[in-house]
Amino acid sequence: MSENIVMPSVFPVTCHTDFVGKGSTFVVIKGMKTDGLLFIKQAIAKGATCIVIQDDVLLAADVINVCATKGITIKKVRNTRIALAQLSAASAGFPAQKLTMFGVTGTKGKTTTAAVLNHLLNSAGYDTALLSTAFNKIKGTIFKAPLTTAQPDYLHQFLKLCLDNGVTHCVVEVAAQALSLHRIDTLQLDGIIFTNFAREHLEFYSSLESYFDAKKQIFSHAKPNALILVNGDDAWCSTFPTQYIRFGIDNAASAVQGQISNNTGCLQATVRYKQYSVIYTNKILIAKYNLYNCMAAVGMALLYGISDQVCAKALNIFDGIPGRFETYSLQNGSTCIIDSAHNPISFEAILSSVQAMTNHLIVVFGAGGERDAGRRPIMGSIVSHFAHHIILTSDNPRSEDPHAIINNIIEGIQHNDRSKVLIEVDRAIAIQKAYALSKPGSIILLLGKGHEEYQLVGNVKQPFSEKAIIAQWQK
Repeated sequence: MSENIVMPSVFPVTCHTDFVGKGSTFVVIKGMKTDGLLFIKQAIAKGATCIVIQDDVLLAADVINVCATKGITIKKVRNTRIALAQLSAASAGFPAQKLTMFGVTGTKGKTTTAAVLNHLLNSAGYDTALLSTAFNKIKGTIFKAPLTTAQPDYLHQFLKLCLDNGVTHCVVEVAAQALSLHRIDTLQLDGIIFTNFAREHLEFYSSLESYFDAKKQIFSHAKPNALILVNGDDAWCSTFPTQYIRFGIDNAASAVQGQISNNTGCLQATVRYKQYSVIYTNKILIAKYNLYNCMAAVGMALLYGISDQVCAKALNIFDGIPGRFETYSLQNGSTCIIDSAHNPISFEAILSSVQAMTNHLIVVFGAGGERDAGRRPIMGSIVSHFAHHIILTSDNPRSEDPHAIINNIIEGIQHNDRSKVLIEVDRAIAIQKAYALSKPGSIILLLGKGHEEYQLVGNVKQPFSEKAIIAQWQK
C-alpha cells in the first residue's frame, strides 16, 4: 500500500478560494447557485496574483481598485470554464498526456465498472489510480471524491500527483455534466466504456435527447485507435457506430458476451471475448446488472491485453465499493443492504434482484431536492411493485420541502398499494421503523445515500451515516 500521498492544499490555478495561495491564478466561474465574481477580493487576500474573467463581465469599481492597487493581472477569455481546464492542465504539466487514461460513462453502473476495471488493471501489475463518485484513489491511498468528475483544477493536480507517485494507468468516471461544463476538455482517452443510458439529470438538461447528446461527447475525447466498448443490449447505444465493440447478454452480435450460471447468494458468471473465457464467482457483484458492469470492465481489460486468468482471479477476490450493495446481517435475523440507487433504472435493477432473495422486503427511500422531479413518481411506482413495506423519507432535500418531495413520490403509487406506505421525514427514525418491521429473513433496503455520510438540508451539509445507525443492530 502506498503511504503519505497527500493532495496539495494550494493549486496554481483554481476556481475555488479554498485552494488559492500565494501566486495562484483565480478563474471566475459563474455557478448554478453562486458567482465567482463575489470571491475575487477573497482570492486576492489569500495571495492570488491573476484573475481570469469572461470577456462580457464587468468588474465592480472596488474590485478594479483592489486589482490596480495590488498589481493584480486581469485576463479576459471567451469561456472561463474552458480556460480553467486549459490553464489547470498546463500548470500541472499536462499530466494526462503521460498516463494511460480510461473513461467510463453511462447512466448507471459507472462507479462499479470503473472500480472493477481499476482492480483488474492493478491485478495485472499496473500502478493505478481511480477517480469516481464513491472515492478517489492513488495506488492504496483513498481520497474523498468532491464530485463524480472533479473540477479541472482538482483533476489535473490529482493526475500530477499520480505521476509523482509512479502511477501509469488511471480510470476516470465521466459524468454528463463534466462533459457539458468542459471539466475534461484537455483529456484524451485510451479506452472508453459506455455502460447504458436512461432518464436522469433532467433538472440540468432540457430533454432526454440533450442529456444523451452530452453523454456522447465522451467519444470526442478518444485517442486515435482508442478502445471503445458500448452496451449492445441498450437501445440508445444501438445508434453508435458499428465499429464500436459491443458487450451484452441478450444480443448475439455483441463481441463480449456474458452468462449467469448461478445467482443465489453469489454471482457465478462467465464473460467471453473471442477465445478468452473469464469464469468467476463473487458474493458482492451479484445480480444481472452487475454482470453488465463486469462485462464492460472485463471486456476492456481483455481488449487491452490482460489475460483471462488474471481477470478471473481478480474478480473472485473483488471486495466491493462503499455504498454499492453493502450488506449487513442484523441481530434479529434480517439483512440490511445500503445502496446508492437513486433513479428509475437503478431502482428497477436492484429491486428486481433483491425481491428474489426474500419474501419480506422493506424499502426506505426518498428523492433528492432540486433534482429531476419527474422521476419521483416513477420511482414510487417501481418500489410499490416490489416492496412489502415502503418508508418514504428524506434524501438530500436541499431547499425543497421534504413533504412536497414525498407527495411527488406518492403520486406514482397506486391507491391499492398505499397501505404499504409509511411516511417518516427523519431518515434516522425511518430506518429505526424499518428495523422494527423486520423479522428473520427480511431484507431492509436503504436506497439513495450509499457511501454518503451527510444529508443536504438547505445549504447545510449535516453529518448523517446509515452505517452508524444500523451498527447498533449488527451481529
